[in-house]
Amino acid sequence: MPQVTNQPLTVTEAIESRHSIRKFVQEAIPKQDLLELIRLAGLAPSAWNLQPWRFHIAADPAMKAKLQEAAYGQQQVTSASVVAVVASDMEDVLEKLADTVHPGLSAEKKEEETANLSAFFGSMSVEERGQWGLGQTYIALGFLLLAAEGMGYATVPMLGFDPNKVKDILNLPEHVKFAALVPIGRKAAEGYATHRHTVDRIAIFH
Repeated sequence: MPQVTNQPLTVTEAIESRHSIRKFVQEAIPKQDLLELIRLAGLAPSAWNLQPWRFHIAADPAMKAKLQEAAYGQQQVTSASVVAVVASDMEDVLEKLADTVHPGLSAEKKEEETANLSAFFGSMSVEERGQWGLGQTYIALGFLLLAAEGMGYATVPMLGFDPNKVKDILNLPEHVKFAALVPIGRKAAEGYATHRHTVDRIAIFH
């Protein structure tokens, strides 16, 4: 289990306490904490259990500096202990479809499921598959944010970056899609007070 400074939060506590943070304490995140964080994020659900998300973790200062430049100079990228680049790679998924089929199935069922998935996604364009996988990856992004908060780490999901530059920096293929860049670390300053719509504003009961 990860060694964290604070007692892990409940899900409700993590949801209610999470704020986007842009100034972080200058300290490394222990490797075991990072592994646990990614493990928890990877427990997110996905259709057919395809798990198209890929987490590229940048801790090296030089790498973070490059990502900061790709993010138009936003300081939270280099302030954070690490930056998680949350990506989706459906082409990698299709190359390894057998890895996603439940191991409890018979050999015949595994073969049938792999063939069905291959036919279904093979009828789509690369772009269509990419957008489908991105929708699944946003679920894992939410899990990542709450898992980090529950372990005592602050985050700030970012969409303000040049995706082509990030692909070049990480040497990723053109088809990869990005859900967000997520700086992660211990907060050095508080975020803004939460301002959210009421349930009556966002819920329509039928």
